[in-house]
Amino acid sequence: MDIDQRIAKSRTSIFKAVFPNTTNHYDTLFGGTALHLMDEVAFITATRFTRKRVVTVSSDKVDFKHPIPAGTLVELIGQVNHVGKTSLKVHVEIFIEQMYSEERQKAIHGEFTFVAIDENKKPVSVI
Repeated sequence: MDIDQRIAKSRTSIFKAVFPNTTNHYDTLFGGTALHLMDEVAFITATRFTRKRVVTVSSDKVDFKHPIPAGTLVELIGQVNHVGKTSLKVHVEIFIEQMYSEERQKAIHGEFTFVAIDENKKPVSVI
């Protein structure tokens, strides 16, 4: 399988409901919770691409464009957008969906960098 096929097969999409226990005093999703969910989806995407142990080494320019209200659904989409020798970058987007309508809006996006490691925590090839 070539790189483009691996990238396509590793694309990851997860849906979550935004419940009150994940919101702040403005009734919107906590920023830290959003980052947690994004890193999780990025990790799954990176693991599906490499099929190796990976660790997060950075998150780059996460842009919070719109608040995510309680009582909505969110879709998180992870896509590999760069492959290096031992590292890869995963772009993650969060879309807001209203529960009872077709309305959909991109709320947050950012990039996460991962390094593949062996059992001794030494970097290994991602390809």
